[in-house]
Amino acid sequence: MKEKHPKEKQREEALRVLDRVEAESETIGGSTFVRMADRARNHMSAADKDADDQVEVWATRVGRGLGLVFAIGLAVYLFVTYVLGR
Repeated sequence: MKEKHPKEKQREEALRVLDRVEAESETIGGSTFVRMADRARNHMSAADKDADDQVEVWATRVGRGLGLVFAIGLAVYLFVTYVLGR
């Protein structure tokens, strides 16, 4: 078995430390927004479902998409009815 070069071990350790520092020292605005956007993207793309079951994945995507459209439509309707309504 071939041993790793000592510099390679140092490089891997440095990358682990950098990843840990990045995770622990997030800026409030930027990384929170990015994390929430990634979470929303994963939710809408059905990343939490079994990738082997394509019917479940697509049904989840369609259902979540329709739910988003409904929520936006409801918000617009309520705004027009109660804020702009005379």
